[in-house]
Amino acid sequence: MRAVGLDEPFFVRSACGAYLEDVDGNAYLDWVMSWGPLIFGHADADTVAAVRAAAERGTSFGASTETEVELAAEIADAFPSVEKVRLVSSGTEAAMSAVRLARASTSRDRIIKFAGCYHGHADALLASAGSGVATFGLPASPGVPTATASHTIVCPYNDVDAVAAAVAQYGEGLAAIIVEPVAGNMGVVPPIPGYLDVLRELCNASGALLVFDEVITGFRVARGGAQKLYGVAPDLTILGKIVGGGLPLAAFGGRSEIMDRLAPNGDVYQAGTLSGNPLATAAGLAVLRRLRDPSVYDELERRGARLEAGLQASGLVQRVGRMATLFMTDEPVRNFEGAQRCDTERYAGLFRHLLDRGIYIAPSQFEAMFLSLAHGDDEIDRTIDAVADFDN
Repeated sequence: MRAVGLDEPFFVRSACGAYLEDVDGNAYLDWVMSWGPLIFGHADADTVAAVRAAAERGTSFGASTETEVELAAEIADAFPSVEKVRLVSSGTEAAMSAVRLARASTSRDRIIKFAGCYHGHADALLASAGSGVATFGLPASPGVPTATASHTIVCPYNDVDAVAAAVAQYGEGLAAIIVEPVAGNMGVVPPIPGYLDVLRELCNASGALLVFDEVITGFRVARGGAQKLYGVAPDLTILGKIVGGGLPLAAFGGRSEIMDRLAPNGDVYQAGTLSGNPLATAAGLAVLRRLRDPSVYDELERRGARLEAGLQASGLVQRVGRMATLFMTDEPVRNFEGAQRCDTERYAGLFRHLLDRGIYIAPSQFEAMFLSLAHGDDEIDRTIDAVADFDN
């Protein structure tokens, strides 16, 4: 909240549909939606019923359940590149485990990531660098050893020449390229045409694994994620948020020969007592099974197009499916450097203006608005009008 000029956050008491209510009784139209997973809105009746029924059978077992298998099958059905799935409790854990698995599978240490792409707070992934040329990563947080971050090579997003040069220089020791196929942590930044195909080709040529972090995009931009949207198959996929229906759950998966390296079948250790817990898997199934209906995505696309068209007069709108960012700039944003050139002070003013009118958007220029089926035309039009009023 300090980034948008406020000293304190509000504290939520409850939420329903597209609305939050804080402890002081103020209602807010919510465009954050728990940072993405709530496609059917807050306190969705089917999801709540599934969690309630699961809780009555027990909240945690520390042992396998049938719903874990059912959820893994649902994920594998939606993502053809995923043959086997490991459930975990957070996106950070999924990304950390996927990188460990990639390193073991290739017997290499280095990874390439991209400036402005966030993959959780595991040490090796908390490295960043300014865009321009590829560089070895430096720790982006106290407590991260320099030696750990030094295995991370950071390139500017959407820069084909930079990543190709990095692979040419470091490819023999490269375990993986990890990327958000649609960046969502510098604001919504889609890949330029052919960019993901180039990453696939570079991995094929170097023997590295291609890892898609679809924590934000998975089941949101399409059933099958960004890899379906752009027609590029990674070796490993990271999922989060929505696969638990908004409860703490995440997953990573890929080809069988890679996933079989995981313990207990293989030698790459990963475990967690609450991984695939019965409440989260029940919620995830309640959501993912409904996303088999293509009309859900068709309706979300209609609403997303309405929102995008209405906001265009107030700045640059970049949208992929049900995620969008209103950038305070006139220039297309292609990477983190471009995002940093936006007028963050103006965005902060817009945030405060909307919050005063009961509309909650992300308290950062470098995040997304998340559309849900709970956002009807009235909520969309109310938001468009309030943004237009800020300009006047």
